[in-house]
Amino acid sequence: MAEPWLHIVGIGEDGMAGLAPATRAILEAAEVIVGGDRHHVLSDGVTAERVAWPSPFDALIGLLRSFKGRRVVVLATGDPLWFSVGARIGRAIPPSEIVYHPQLSAFQLAAARMGWSMADVETLTVHGRPVEQMIAFIQPDARLLILTTGEKTPAQIAGFLTERGFGRSPMTVLAAMGGAGEQRFDGIAESWDHAVPAFNTLAVDCVAAPDAALLPRVPGLADDLFRHDGTMTKQEVRAATLAKLMPMRGALLWDIGCGSGSVSVEWMRAARYARAIGIEPRADRRAMAAANALALGTPRLEIVEGEAPGALAGLAAPDAIFIGGGLSDEVFAAAWAALKPLGRLVANAVTLESEAALIALQSAHGGDLVKIQTHRAEPVGPYRGWRPSMPVTQWSLIKR
Repeated sequence: MAEPWLHIVGIGEDGMAGLAPATRAILEAAEVIVGGDRHHVLSDGVTAERVAWPSPFDALIGLLRSFKGRRVVVLATGDPLWFSVGARIGRAIPPSEIVYHPQLSAFQLAAARMGWSMADVETLTVHGRPVEQMIAFIQPDARLLILTTGEKTPAQIAGFLTERGFGRSPMTVLAAMGGAGEQRFDGIAESWDHAVPAFNTLAVDCVAAPDAALLPRVPGLADDLFRHDGTMTKQEVRAATLAKLMPMRGALLWDIGCGSGSVSVEWMRAARYARAIGIEPRADRRAMAAANALALGTPRLEIVEGEAPGALAGLAAPDAIFIGGGLSDEVFAAAWAALKPLGRLVANAVTLESEAALIALQSAHGGDLVKIQTHRAEPVGPYRGWRPSMPVTQWSLIKR
């Protein structure tokens, strides 16, 4: 087993004084120290070769490997494995070659300042990531701790809250926690006007107005929350479809013929870090899918122009596949070959021709075949009656 040569040290606003003696000794003995400007300032009493974060940041792993054989320390803020650089390094360099030295994270410090139990809050980061992804976490009575991406981020989040009927939500920005210059800014989302430091942590206590938008993470959002041209997987069928697709943490969905992106968006909302690639030939529908992804908190939806099976070539292997349109033997064969073991495939059909294709594929490959139809109460003159939707035939199977 390789000996550890790389130490990843969490450091707080109190600098060297806040480190455990053993960790401080590791830092003082380092030959190379890698970190951001503020990390170097916090440890400026140590003599070593100082190296800044590389640009582009993706060059970090190669840079670190070039120092192997020397005593190397990477400085990070707080806990290096909680939304920080340590996790990224650990995916590329064997864990046996790394020693982690965590400090209190910004989340722990912020929870202590707010008097919130860590077990009762959602922790997320928009640091260096699309801010819109926090929208999926706006829920009545939710408490959010958010690592932000700059001084403008709290105001952006205040706007998201206000637009969705959560304008009365208390917000607190905490900066330089644990240091002599610690700062705190309190306000309400709908009237937020603070100028805050660029490096900060935001606490939000979500308070819903009576007319607030209710956007649960459980699939089955109302159809009118999506921009669409009428051709989309409707609410009840969508919920049944997602149940068969089984969203899971970090899993990847191929949404073939994604249209307005409703299935992809709900897939990504349903599980942390779930990813989706929508394949759609029409430019207008790709634009709608992109707009829906931003509005509903899944800005990382990847949208690919083209038609299956050709557009599937070169895409990362999926954990689940939804075929909402354009099913054929060739599309199924390409999708099934790419699907990972234990992957789920769901195909929906409305027309008689596509239903016939599903029945033939189910006869050849097995799986479950069901027909789904909903009825909605609508006015019939002065009365009401049940108006049926078009029935949807659904085929689902698991790759074993």
